[in-house]
Amino acid sequence: MADGPLLAELYFGREDAERDVTDGLLLRGAFLPTAAYRGAVGGRKMLIIGRKGSGKSAICMQVLAEATHPYGKVLITPDETAGDEIRRFDLQGLPGDSARALIWRYVFAVHTARHLVAHAKEEHGRRPGSVKALARFLKQNDELSTGRLGDRLAQGAKGLQTSLSLEAFGVKAGMDLAHSPSEGARALRQLDVVEQGVVRALADLGCDGTHGPLLLMVDQLEQVWSAEPDSNSLVIGLLLAAKHAAGLYARSVRPLLFLRADIYDSLSFGEGDKFHGDELRISWTEQSLRDLALARARASAGADLGEEQLWREVFPESVRGEATASFLFRRCLPRPRDAIQFLNLCQETASLINGRDRITEEDVLQASRQFSAWKLNDLTLEYLVAHPFLKRLFPLFQNTGYRVTRAALTTRFDAAAETLHRLFPAYADALTPAGVVDVLYGVGFLGVRRGNDVVFAGGDDLPVQPHETQFVVHPCFREALGATSAVDLRPYEPSSAGARIVTGALSPAAPGTTAVTRDVQLVRELIRSCHAVLGQAGRAVGLAQDVRNEITDRMERVRDDANGILTDAGSVDVHDHLLTVAHYFAGLAAQLLDSGLDGTAGAEGVGHRIEEESRRLRRLAGGSYGSSGDSAGS
Repeated sequence: MADGPLLAELYFGREDAERDVTDGLLLRGAFLPTAAYRGAVGGRKMLIIGRKGSGKSAICMQVLAEATHPYGKVLITPDETAGDEIRRFDLQGLPGDSARALIWRYVFAVHTARHLVAHAKEEHGRRPGSVKALARFLKQNDELSTGRLGDRLAQGAKGLQTSLSLEAFGVKAGMDLAHSPSEGARALRQLDVVEQGVVRALADLGCDGTHGPLLLMVDQLEQVWSAEPDSNSLVIGLLLAAKHAAGLYARSVRPLLFLRADIYDSLSFGEGDKFHGDELRISWTEQSLRDLALARARASAGADLGEEQLWREVFPESVRGEATASFLFRRCLPRPRDAIQFLNLCQETASLINGRDRITEEDVLQASRQFSAWKLNDLTLEYLVAHPFLKRLFPLFQNTGYRVTRAALTTRFDAAAETLHRLFPAYADALTPAGVVDVLYGVGFLGVRRGNDVVFAGGDDLPVQPHETQFVVHPCFREALGATSAVDLRPYEPSSAGARIVTGALSPAAPGTTAVTRDVQLVRELIRSCHAVLGQAGRAVGLAQDVRNEITDRMERVRDDANGILTDAGSVDVHDHLLTVAHYFAGLAAQLLDSGLDGTAGAEGVGHRIEEESRRLRRLAGGSYGSSGDSAGS
């Protein structure tokens, strides 16, 4: 039997990789090398994709550790300020995805340049002229500081939208780039100058093939993602920029992106099929979670701790007749964060709350109830952006059997439909019985019965098929819902059950994003067009103030009108309204371009931007919708 000190020392680590590294457990043998880790280190994969808590950041932190990759490493984790800068970044003459790819390319180029300036002196003992040019460029554009990414992005965005200081490369931007046909073309030419300067420095140092590549790692994008078109465009731009950088810098620089699966799967853009070979999705089995648990137990309690001792002496051999490890990991979603939380909760329940020197079956069952409540709440928060209505669906399964047929679910949903549609009118198209099944399967709440097996989302499994009629609530959530029996045989409670389902309120005892309605999407795109024109007008420094005021007034009226439509759904025919605004924009652009202001700096750009937004709104009113809205260009 395990003695007291062993249980007291037993610890399975932090739920987040950043603190796990700080505490030291992750680097003391608690990290379990997986296929995703090997793919990241080996250089065969650029995109590491997984659900929240699946271990993306743990891989990132492990790669960042000095012993794992002894070459250059840069970790880029955008905060909200940086995200705002990228979302707002646009260029007249370029679609949104392409514009945001440029700002990411600039970020990669600057980080690579900063690395090379330091690397040349420290590792090569020399600075050829091309490296000195990079140093001068960084100094002239205030890119030598290690300040907040958001502040530096604001500086870089301003430079791309106006003019960077390129004298270090022999280019006087004001003269040499003045005849660029558009704002986007000028930015692209400036960026090409910077990137070619980096390429020359890499060649002069001879780094390609002599040592490992510089890793440009991007993590924590979920901190700046909001499921809106501009946020999708931010991520699409990152993917395009990473693909470009991987080709441009060859073996000397390697982007490595860590993306949440729900974010990546929500994207729709023309070049999406070109990234399949770069993808590696994180997946966990019960056995791999057992291996992780043992590795972390040994890192805290001693390397001589054996599997037999862990699962027979520290933990009880079985719980409710089921092997303890199977009992625990079947009640977790298959990801390390859940397993770590559950294991630690069992240890704390036994040692701290109940004062025992080993974990008993009663301790595991007590922890299981608390863990189930945690996970039901965590699932709501995980998908709060993608599926804000998710919490209101859980009462459909409260105090019932955990097995449910499509017919029974449809009956329950019909009672709740009016409330759900009233509370979430923008998601009415998804809030149908079939839509609810798809959402709940996609987030891992429901499994589908196929033959004698129950399949939960993950890996390459098919989505729910129309002919499939039997579903099962995941064991993780059953205790929190009071759905611990396969079938609910208690007396029918029409009043309480009806009130609970209709109101969507839980009682105290208790891949890819959901699309909003097309009308709401179109109105949001209209508001976005207004902001684009307002931004263009604000940058037109040569535009007379009264002209700018006139344009601003027109755009703000259109925007305010659109905001009014959003708050009074169904008050207008949105399709007709969009076409009316597009026609108005076309006339406004013609007036501005015919006003004789074409020679005034900035005025022509504003006119063309209004013209472009008119064409884009016409396309949206008559075409399909599913990407950021900008991939096709103008």
